[in-house]
Amino acid sequence: MASEIASVPVSRAPDSTGVHSGSRWADRGFRLICLAAALSVGLLLVLVLLELIKGSHMAVAKFGWKFLVSRVWDQNTDQYGALAYIYGTVVSSIIALLIAVPLSVGTAIYLTDLAPTWLRQPLTSMIEMLAAVPSVIWGLWGIFVLVPVLRVHVYPFLQKWFGFLPLFQGPIYGVGLLTAGIIVAIMILPIVTSVSREVLRSVPNLQREAAYALGATRWEVTRIAVLSYARRGLFGAAVLGLGRALGETMAVTMLIGNAPYIGLSLFHPADTLASVIANQFGEASDLFLASLFALGLVLLGITVFINILAQIMIHTFTTKETRRVA
Repeated sequence: MASEIASVPVSRAPDSTGVHSGSRWADRGFRLICLAAALSVGLLLVLVLLELIKGSHMAVAKFGWKFLVSRVWDQNTDQYGALAYIYGTVVSSIIALLIAVPLSVGTAIYLTDLAPTWLRQPLTSMIEMLAAVPSVIWGLWGIFVLVPVLRVHVYPFLQKWFGFLPLFQGPIYGVGLLTAGIIVAIMILPIVTSVSREVLRSVPNLQREAAYALGATRWEVTRIAVLSYARRGLFGAAVLGLGRALGETMAVTMLIGNAPYIGLSLFHPADTLASVIANQFGEASDLFLASLFALGLVLLGITVFINILAQIMIHTFTTKETRRVA
């Protein structure tokens, strides 16, 4: 019996060294690929910045900081300033946000909490389809549909009842700051709505149930339990829309009027940083071309500044909420 037991071969655990080694190499390779993907995004931004700095060197060397505060843009005298285009970019983007954000948040609330189930998906699909419409199509629609309606009906109404405000004074052209702001609002509405909807969907149902249990109405539940909880995400959606509005080019070029104007009237034609680059880049050379590169550098700087400011504000909101909970 003992000899039989002794003769039975002892089984050994399979050698898994090769398997573990292969897994380690796979993990390292996956980590390196993800790292390269992350670094490539930052590298792309650095390359764009370097190209803008290189292209705008001549204009920056000649005009310096005066380029930002000068409103003169004259090819005949080689005098260039970005103030009028900064003004048009900022004002048209603010108009777009003032129109798009309330509509987007209201639409997102309806799709998340109020709309019947059978209606949610069709409305969501229609909103997402709006984001797929090319910018030039929006520009053509604005020229042939939006501008005549605004010039004949909407703008005279605003001037009649609100003409005491400087914003609605002056001649009505149809194209101008307000028209460009409206078309940009239509263009950023789908993306702000989609992001806001996802933010509202992420609010835990316990928030709503607790508010209903305390006797809150549907409006009070939305205002106290939903919007207050999702405030940070909704702010991020607005910033995302602002980034799209600042860089919008084709539709704005077709509807803003393309005039270096600084004034209070929203009816007057104006111009933006992106639209003037698109309009004049093909015929530019030497100092003129360098000035257009400088406009691109200014646009990039405004975009980065707004994103940094948004991050600071979000951090401030988060800190206040943490202290309040504590």
